[in-house]
Amino acid sequence: MLASSLLRTSVSILGLHTAASPLMGATVEQFEEAKSRLSTLKKDPGNEVKLKIYALFKQATQGPCNAPKPGMLDFVNKAKWDAWKSLGSISQDEAREQYCDLIGSLLTAEGQSSAQVAAKPTGGGAAYETLLVTTEDGITTIKLNRPAKKNAITTEMYNEIIAALDQAAKDDCVITVFTGAGDFYCSGNDLTNFTKIPEDGVEAMARSAGDLLRRYVKAYIDFPKPLVAVVNGPAVGVSVTLLGLFDLVYATERV
Repeated sequence: MLASSLLRTSVSILGLHTAASPLMGATVEQFEEAKSRLSTLKKDPGNEVKLKIYALFKQATQGPCNAPKPGMLDFVNKAKWDAWKSLGSISQDEAREQYCDLIGSLLTAEGQSSAQVAAKPTGGGAAYETLLVTTEDGITTIKLNRPAKKNAITTEMYNEIIAALDQAAKDDCVITVFTGAGDFYCSGNDLTNFTKIPEDGVEAMARSAGDLLRRYVKAYIDFPKPLVAVVNGPAVGVSVTLLGLFDLVYATERV
């Protein structure tokens, strides 16, 4: 029964059908909150991100693009149409969730709290800067939450994932699910991890990185509950390597 329930939830997360998912979907209230907080951004996120925001909003409110294609010389509306059309047939629930994730990540990048946009953190757990961690219906979800950077893993994220797994091992959930915010599962290591050389030199940095990697891998190996990966988009590098440590992996065709 648990397995079939998990399968339904995981398929819904991946957008393979349009049923609402109580595990992952953003509520209408969270979507409305994200809309209202978009205007509080202090920095222009750039045209590419603004087109993504527009497309997700249209998909969330109207569904897949069915508007006629603008003329070639109508550059602005054609760019908007292309962005919306590129979302294909993802459900309105999924688009609403991605919209909230994206606005939340932009707010976090500016140092604003995204708590009102993102799902509420696990009760009694820590607040995370690079993850969204929620528990509902006996399932703890750990979502990599750097969609603007394709969920590239920073040193901070490594440490937060270790902490989130430790917390999930102790909570009341039955299983734990990993997934990514936005259109990527994970793009591997953030290259800035290798550019910040400490004062004590490269050797010390290598030792520290090796220790972190050992603790990171050990957190998966020692995890006492079923661990499920819901690979919602492209996966690169270490994020692929670690899939062998999960008990179950679901992947969308977009991977």
